[in-house]
Amino acid sequence: MGTIVEMIGVNKRYGSNHVVKDLNLTVNEGEFLTLLGSSGCGKTTTLRMIAGFEEPSTGTIKVEGVPVEEKEPYERNVNTVFQTYALFPHKTIFDNIAYGLKMKKVPKPEIKERVLEMMEMVQLSGFEKRYPSQLSGGQKQRVAIARALINRPRVLLLDEPLGALDLKLRKQMQLELKRLQKKLNITFIYVTHDQEEALTMSDRIAIMHDGIVDQLDTPTEIYEHPATRFVATFIGETNTYDGCVTSIHEGVATVTLENGAVKVKCDDSFSILEYATISVRPEKMRFQTTPHDGFELVAIVKDYIYVGAVLKCIVSLPNGNELKIERLAGQELPPIGSRIYPYWEPEDAVLIHNDSYKIFKILDEIKLA
Repeated sequence: MGTIVEMIGVNKRYGSNHVVKDLNLTVNEGEFLTLLGSSGCGKTTTLRMIAGFEEPSTGTIKVEGVPVEEKEPYERNVNTVFQTYALFPHKTIFDNIAYGLKMKKVPKPEIKERVLEMMEMVQLSGFEKRYPSQLSGGQKQRVAIARALINRPRVLLLDEPLGALDLKLRKQMQLELKRLQKKLNITFIYVTHDQEEALTMSDRIAIMHDGIVDQLDTPTEIYEHPATRFVATFIGETNTYDGCVTSIHEGVATVTLENGAVKVKCDDSFSILEYATISVRPEKMRFQTTPHDGFELVAIVKDYIYVGAVLKCIVSLPNGNELKIERLAGQELPPIGSRIYPYWEPEDAVLIHNDSYKIFKILDEIKLA
């Protein structure tokens, strides 16, 4: 599997606003890569630079090994699908999909064959003579995707294409898009702020935060082993604890928190007296009615939240911080107001280097100097 898109040292500035910062990104041929992040993190700007709608301030962008910064959007072997469908309202569905082929002066018999094939692929057979106003939101999005795919681009760029759809249709379209991508073996670069969407569809996810990629990995690795505190809190729900590493023995660290000491598995990159963050997913949390060896946490059951098949237990620690414990509905849980002792298996938690502590340490060293 070769590299099809490469961004090397890419920066984008709008005046004093540094939107994308020294971005290095490699996209493999035939993969579904998602740029995920909150509003203003630089994900759409990154996509627009690949498409050619924005120019990088510095850096190199390559498509199929060829630098494209100086090329116009139509000269790049990429197509873009936006959240707004941008269909021609006065043209039939057939003519909307055929538009790119007509511009390239493809012979009429071939146009008809390719359009009908593409309409079947996006499950719109029989809609050839309809107009966009006669379609639902999901059908319009299928037309926009078919129009982009019919040109057989090497890379399809999708900027929150499902954002305007209702939840049920959105989930259906997620599966259809993934099916299409695998069938056609086209590289998809997809922008979204929806974590569940990214986890469902992607081969790899690039988590963007403040113009940089915090972590680029598979959905499983990002969920199970977040590299930063931001990734841990942005993807799904998690409980976080800040504390000091007070001892390390056989790959397990004892971390002293405000509410007491706990244990977590760690690697060789951590050192004693380092300030770090622990992330534990609610489904990995455990509890008992007596203290657990190596854990000094004690909490009071505050509330329960029923979410279909899952019951979320909210418990309060002595300092007022809350944590969540998830169980399947129907499992026995302690009553509200009772005292419990939360814990987790050391390998079920993730220890994360705390960057804010490094900054404070640097500032202290500067003051001492």
